[in-house]
Amino acid sequence: MVNPFQFLQEVRAEAAKVTWPTRRETLITTGLVILMVLFASLFFVIVDSALRFGVGLMLGVGR
Repeated sequence: MVNPFQFLQEVRAEAAKVTWPTRRETLITTGLVILMVLFASLFFVIVDSALRFGVGLMLGVGR
């Protein structure tokens, strides 16, 4: 079993190796994620509307 003090020292050493993104990189990637979410939601709204219209036509033909 590892000494808790030694474990914390190793965790601190590993955390020091982490390369954190800059503020600019974070803002750019956040903007891209928001943009992709908007495009994906628009795509699914269009596909859903087209499928609803198609199914409505198919079910309406039998009347």
